[in-house]
Amino acid sequence: MKNNPPLSALHLETRLVRAAAEIGHKSAPLVPPIYQTATFEASDIEQQRIASKSDRFYTRYGNPTHTAAAKLLADLEGAESALLFSSGMAAITTAILTVVKKGDHIVCQRDIFGGTMKFLTEWLPKFGVETTFVETTHFEEYEKAIRPHTRLLYLESPTNPTLKIVDLERMVDVAKRHKVLTFIDSTLATPINLCPLEWGIDLVLHSATKYLSGHSDLMCGAAVGGQKLIEGIYKMQNELGGIMDPHAVWQLMRGVKTLALRVRQQNENALQIAQYLAQHPKVKQVYYPFLPQYPQYALAKKQMKGGGGLLSFELNTKGDDTKKVVEALRLFSIAPSLGGVESMVTIPTFTTHAMLSEEQRRAMGITEQLVRLAIGIEHISDLIADLEQAFEK
Repeated sequence: MKNNPPLSALHLETRLVRAAAEIGHKSAPLVPPIYQTATFEASDIEQQRIASKSDRFYTRYGNPTHTAAAKLLADLEGAESALLFSSGMAAITTAILTVVKKGDHIVCQRDIFGGTMKFLTEWLPKFGVETTFVETTHFEEYEKAIRPHTRLLYLESPTNPTLKIVDLERMVDVAKRHKVLTFIDSTLATPINLCPLEWGIDLVLHSATKYLSGHSDLMCGAAVGGQKLIEGIYKMQNELGGIMDPHAVWQLMRGVKTLALRVRQQNENALQIAQYLAQHPKVKQVYYPFLPQYPQYALAKKQMKGGGGLLSFELNTKGDDTKKVVEALRLFSIAPSLGGVESMVTIPTFTTHAMLSEEQRRAMGITEQLVRLAIGIEHISDLIADLEQAFEK
């Protein structure tokens, strides 16, 4: 057996590549195996009874492939435990339903993912749970909105698609004084740029479809946090059934191995594109937290190691001109996602936030002239040249 260093002593990039492998074990597989099975056979009833509490009973309850991936994500976020889900929305809805009941109250920022907004405003009221929305960057409003029966402070940072930053230190202080849980959708930040648990957040949620898997070929979600909270969410997940297929879990682990490399390249590309757009005469406004002229630049630099791979900008156009610019792009695929190795473009009013009313979108600053770019790992010169030719057309 090789005398390998403990994983905790290794740097992040090394842990991402090696954590799921059984390093140090003679003749162990270099790549973790896929337990592609729905159920597990027991030798007798007593063994089955014991197995029912393990990851070798029935895959809705657990699976060794899931266990390996969950340990990897927990290590990545510096957490005690993690759970995998069939989608980001499955992770979000299951986690919220775990901690609220009829008569409870949630405080949430106004700028959140459209699917989450719809769940909070259309579905939770049917179960007697009310949500108060506050202006995302008006931090004094959060505490004012808390009631005696408030159970959850729900956050997202950076926000999609206008990249607003939430002051995590301030929000955790408010939540702890009022004994309220804090959940955050940290999909856009990724654990490479931000680890919210280090700031005191209780639960981190990811649409792992995006940066964690990184190749636009999986649907998956994750919840990461303390052991006790994850155990409660696990029970709810068993009932609701939003479980990942073991093969998809294995693909997620493969994607995570290159997460640090991908995100750092996306950070670099996105910043250069934001700088280019900020100087362009046809661009009215650029939303990217690591631009020095961005209103929350100081807060972003305090909390984050990189600005992320998503940015948006508003054009000085009218009517269908915005659509024409988007449709003239050659390297940016018109697609409603982000986090993949390939660059994508969308107009949020028609995709990610189409389910919201015009009034809700306007309150978030989302107009028909707003274009969202999800930056990939292509060469920066090619991406900027593509934007330039689209503007010229």
